[in-house]
Amino acid sequence: MPHRPKHVIEYLALRAVSLFVNLLPYRGALAVGWAVAFLSHFVFRFRAAAAMRRIRQVFGPGMRAREVRRTAWRSWLGIVFTAVETLRLPRVTPEYTASVCDCADFLETLRRHAGGGAGAVLACPHMGAWELAAAVCRQAGLPIFSIAAPQKNPLANAYLDRLRRSPGAESIARGSGTLRQVVRRIREGGVLAILPDVRSASPGLSVPFLGGRANVARGMAAFAHAAGVPIFPCCAERAAWTRHRIRVWDPIRPDAAADRGADVRRMTEEVFAVIDRAVRDRPEQWFWYNKRWILDPL
Repeated sequence: MPHRPKHVIEYLALRAVSLFVNLLPYRGALAVGWAVAFLSHFVFRFRAAAAMRRIRQVFGPGMRAREVRRTAWRSWLGIVFTAVETLRLPRVTPEYTASVCDCADFLETLRRHAGGGAGAVLACPHMGAWELAAAVCRQAGLPIFSIAAPQKNPLANAYLDRLRRSPGAESIARGSGTLRQVVRRIREGGVLAILPDVRSASPGLSVPFLGGRANVARGMAAFAHAAGVPIFPCCAERAAWTRHRIRVWDPIRPDAAADRGADVRRMTEEVFAVIDRAVRDRPEQWFWYNKRWILDPL
C-alpha cells in the first residue's frame, strides 16, 4: 500500500533532524535541543499551561508560582533532550554510557538477580533519559526487551524501532498472544522493561497516585505474577546536561499463594507508591506533558 503524503513528509523531516543532531557533538546536539525547547515553551507555549495546572494540582499552594514555572520548564527541556538522545541511540556505546551515566548500583542489583538465569520486570517511569536505561542494561549483557505499541505513522514507527534496536534492545509487538509470549520470555530469563506511568485507555486498575486516582494497566504486575518474578522499580535521572544516574529500589515480589487479582493490585500499588515518591522528590524530572493525563478519569 502506498504511504500517505503526510506520513512521508513527517518521516523525511524526522530523518533530516536525526541526521543533523548526529552530525553534532553531544553537547552541541543538546544545545540545539535547548533552543527548540525554549521557543516551543516560552514563545509558542506548547502545553505549558496544562503542565503547570497539573503541577499545581499535585503540589497545591505549598509550591510557589515561580517553582511551578521552573518545574514545567525543566520537565519540558528534559523531554526535548530525551528526544535528541533517542535520535542518537546508534551512537550509544559502552564507552559512551560509562562516561555519562552513574549506573553501577543499578546494574549490580539486576546482575545479582539475573545471575542464575532468573527473569524480571523493570518498571521505569517517564523520568530523565528513560531510553538510556534499556540501552545500559543491554550493553551490560542483560536480556532486556519491551512491548512496542505501533505509532500512527508506519514509516516513523519503523525508523524509531530501528533506533531503539541499535543498542541491542529487542521488542515484542503488542497484540493477541502478547501475554503468553512475554511470560515465556521472562521465564526464560528475559527482563521486561515497561513504562507504567500512563493512563490506560481501557478499564484497568484504579490506584492512588500523586494525591489522586490513576487508571493504569494490569500488564506490568500480571506478567510478574504469571512468570513468578519480581518487579524492580527504577528511575533515570538527569543530573546535568550530559550526566545521568539510574536508581533502583528493592524488588516487589509476587505471592504465588495469593489470589491473582489481589496480588496484581498489591504489586501495582507498591510500584506506584515508589514512583509517587520519586516524582515528589524530583518533579522536574517527570513527564508532565502527556496528552493523556494520568489523573484524568477514564
